[in-house]
Amino acid sequence: MKLFKGLCYVIGVGQLVLGLVYWFAPQGFIAWQGLSPIAADIGYPFSMLAGRFIVYGVGMFIIANDPDKNRFWLYGMIAIQLFDLAGGLFYTLSGTVALEHSAFPMVNATWIMVGLYLLRNTSSKSETA
Repeated sequence: MKLFKGLCYVIGVGQLVLGLVYWFAPQGFIAWQGLSPIAADIGYPFSMLAGRFIVYGVGMFIIANDPDKNRFWLYGMIAIQLFDLAGGLFYTLSGTVALEHSAFPMVNATWIMVGLYLLRNTSSKSETA
């Protein structure tokens, strides 16, 4: 249970940080990643994306405290990471994004997805009682 809870908190903090960066500094964050500069108006959809990161970040804290009650949202985060990995693979293999720019996010998506999946049942209240 402790390992699962810790993982949820780490993921939650990561999501909150991503949300804040995409909300307040999308241009700088994109540049820091080595990706092509974005037009100023792309900040608008990034601000919408930021809201989703922030809400899911808070959601990971809620999942950590009662995973059985929030199983749907736990599997939702696993699915999000699967989408992230699939997108990274597609854009990397098509040559649109260099591996040096996509490797870290793809590894990040993989460890989050695998970690949550493998530890999901260790969080059961019936197993810790």
